[in-house]
Amino acid sequence: MKIILQEEVVGLGEPGKIVDVAPGYARNFLIPRKLAVYAVAGNVRELEHHKRRLERKRERLQTAAMSTAGRVNAQPITIDAHAGPNGKLYGSVTGIDIADALKNQLDILVDRRKIHLREPIHTLGTHTAELHLMGDTRATITINVVDTSHQQAAPAAAPAPAEAATEE
Repeated sequence: MKIILQEEVVGLGEPGKIVDVAPGYARNFLIPRKLAVYAVAGNVRELEHHKRRLERKRERLQTAAMSTAGRVNAQPITIDAHAGPNGKLYGSVTGIDIADALKNQLDILVDRRKIHLREPIHTLGTHTAELHLMGDTRATITINVVDTSHQQAAPAAAPAPAEAATEE
């Protein structure tokens, strides 16, 4: 009996695949659990229509991912951090910090789990991270980490010397 899988079934295949199984297995197990439907003409047409819709959606998402990758590759982001006198940070720059900087500086919203650092960022300077967007679409994020703790404040005006009070 031919059926169309609705969910992934171990040993049979992934959703959308048309497979041939024993009638009892289909009738008593797969169909009641909504893991499959009968492969009749209407269901096959619906499956083909669904596949075309998914393909168009995937193409739109791929185009958007390529556009985002171009923007991320073209512009570096700057992250302010507190560092000691030797340039070592008092913490580290994480994926959350990078995702926030992308949102604030480039107006790009990404999930922090899609940002992959080769090693944690613990020093000032320029670093890179990889952004996994969709499928094989990847972007390289250039991150400039700058120190905010040792910035020179504008010198305050020196107070006028107090005049000595003299009594006569």
